[in-house]
Amino acid sequence: MDEAEASGQVWRGEVRARLTAEQDRDALARLVEVDADSFEVELYERAADPQVLSIERAQRSQAGQYTRHVRRLRDAQQHQEVEQ
Repeated sequence: MDEAEASGQVWRGEVRARLTAEQDRDALARLVEVDADSFEVELYERAADPQVLSIERAQRSQAGQYTRHVRRLRDAQQHQEVEQ
């Protein structure tokens, strides 16, 4: 495995492991309701930004697509080996 593939694998793992932007936004909204601390409000506004939500969804989608692509390639390779 080369350095680029290893780096990509780490990134995809981090994307899958973290909470979704919607979960972050909802948790911060609850904090802001209880204590409208200016820092918490700023974090909430960032988490609720449509562009942040869109980027996060795109990252999760790309990570999932790559994982499915690799799985299909492995399945096809195994299928070819069985036929031979």
